[in-house]
This record gives sequence, C-alpha cells and structure tokens, in this order.
Amino acid sequence: MLTKKQKELFVYLSDYISSNDISPSFEEMKNAVNLKSKSGIHRLITSLEQRGYIKRLKHKARAMEITKELPNINPSITNSEENFLNIPLVGSIAAGEAIEAISTSDSMISVPKSLVTKHSTYFGLKVRGLSMIDEGIFDGDIAIIKKTTSAENGKIAAVLTLDNEITLKKIKMTNQKIYLIPANKAYDIKEHDIGDVQIQGTLSGIIRKYN
Repeated sequence: MLTKKQKELFVYLSDYISSNDISPSFEEMKNAVNLKSKSGIHRLITSLEQRGYIKRLKHKARAMEITKELPNINPSITNSEENFLNIPLVGSIAAGEAIEAISTSDSMISVPKSLVTKHSTYFGLKVRGLSMIDEGIFDGDIAIIKKTTSAENGKIAAVLTLDNEITLKKIKMTNQKIYLIPANKAYDIKEHDIGDVQIQGTLSGIIRKYN
C-alpha cells in the first residue's frame, strides 16, 4: 500500500511522463504535491522505486520510467476521474440485421463526459455488423446511447422491435410508418408500422478500441 503522498506523487509522475516524455524537476514535484523541501520528494521517489512503481535511469537527467500501475486503478482516468462517467454496458446492438436485445447489465464502461449531457440517462451497446459504416460506425464499436422514447427524423437511434430485437439505424417517421435506414448500400431500408417498434435512445457518441 502506498501512502497518500506516495500515491499523489506517483499519479503526477505518470501523467507528466506520459505527456512530456521526461520526468518533472524536483521543484515541479515539490509544488505538485505541496511539500516544503526537495528532500521530502527524494524520500518519496526512493520509496516508489523500492516498491517497484518507478525506475530511475542512471546517467540521465530527469529520466524515470513507470514500471508498475496502481492496483485497482484504471490508468485511463488517473488524470482526472471527474472528466469521466460510468454508464451500464448492456449488451450488443446490431448494425445490420436485428439481434435479440439484452436488457440487463453486468458491467459498466467509463466514457468521457464530453459525450453526455447533465440530467440525461445513458447506456452503452456494443455494435455488431456493418450496416452503418458510412456513418463511421464499425463492428466492435461501443455506441453511447442517450435514453429516450422519441427521436427526430434523420437521427441515429437504437430501436426495439416487436420480436424483442434491437438495431441501430437512422430513422424516418411518417404518420403511420417508421423507416430504419442503413448507412451501407449493401443493406435495405426496413419499414415498420409505428406501433411495432420502440425507440430506446439516440446515438450520442462512439467509442472505438484499437488492438
């Protein structure tokens, strides 16, 4: 276990080195963790190195490397947890033929708050299929869905059918019909009666992971 100051310095070092490719100066570290002396920083660095979290590179000025992550901490949010929001990841959604909806959530996903707005509810769905590739939505993406039961024409929405199947499509509605429009010429527009589908939410953003 790290002390509060050790953890505070380690997080600062991780962020600084990631952004600048060199380690901060003792003066910068002292100011960052609000210590009065550089000797205190030296003790913290030594303790972090002894615990295997960092390694000082010999014969190089301001040269350290991070060799270990903090336990139970997502490295993507060490900079500022308040910039992210955890939302439920409730399963898969088809960007192709509709698939069976998954309405329960066993996991959460952290998303940037820039993709969401206050006082709204969101959930994530993993995209399967290629019917929305012309909108930049690919198989394996995570669709961030703003929960709503209505949507304007032209919006991309998660739509639930009478067969408890869900799909991601651009929608167009008339008085009696709703059209589910793909963004891939290889797929056909699907027509439904208004009462036969339920809008589950509208697309707010996409998260993509690169292997």
